[in-house]
Amino acid sequence: MAHTTLSTTSRTALEGLASDLREIFGNRLLSVCAYGQAARGDDVQSLALVDRLTFDDLAACLPFSRKWDRAGLAVPLILERDEFVRTLDVFPLEYGEIIADHAPVYGEDPFDGLEVAAEDLRRGCEFHAKSHLIHLREAFLETGGDPKDVSRLISGSAPGYRRLLANVVALVDPANARADAHDLAAVAERILGVPAATTMDVLAAQSGALSTIADPTALLARYIEAVERLWEYVDAWRP
Repeated sequence: MAHTTLSTTSRTALEGLASDLREIFGNRLLSVCAYGQAARGDDVQSLALVDRLTFDDLAACLPFSRKWDRAGLAVPLILERDEFVRTLDVFPLEYGEIIADHAPVYGEDPFDGLEVAAEDLRRGCEFHAKSHLIHLREAFLETGGDPKDVSRLISGSAPGYRRLLANVVALVDPANARADAHDLAAVAERILGVPAATTMDVLAAQSGALSTIADPTALLARYIEAVERLWEYVDAWRP
């Protein structure tokens, strides 16, 4: 289940964070784990599950926030464990990603025996796809058709598109959930009917590859069609 790999520096920083949280919560601190970003060089994200959380606890965390920032840590997500379990159906994609990609730092692995229901994942993917589609349509109108603004729209939305594809692929074909960009494009074409060429062009835009295209509007049209296809697919899919 746990996949995130921590560097020695990150693990040391996280162990320090866990020590700080133990000072605040005592035996109410059940577990601390890193997730997601920890493997990608950004500020390390972490989740702390506690038995009970009060506003006074949050206030007690304030003096540590700058210390955590200097250590390269994002502010931890602190939740009551019961709260986390009861909202798996509310945040299926977000929590599902944490469960699938994390590294325990303190306490027992908090996700043993936990999984997000397939129908909750499907609903989360549908919401993500429809939201992304609406954003692209509205943002295109806001560009006024200016090629530079259209390019920025494509490049700025590319990371969200990649997450959307990965989430839908993970829903219908979990074996390919962690595919790289090229393999993800191929899997999405084979399973979802989304053209691989469109996916690769959109994902390439994240690195500035659109700067040499005189009019990126044609790519945006293909991009919107691909997201429409994704939404239609996941809307009709059932476990």
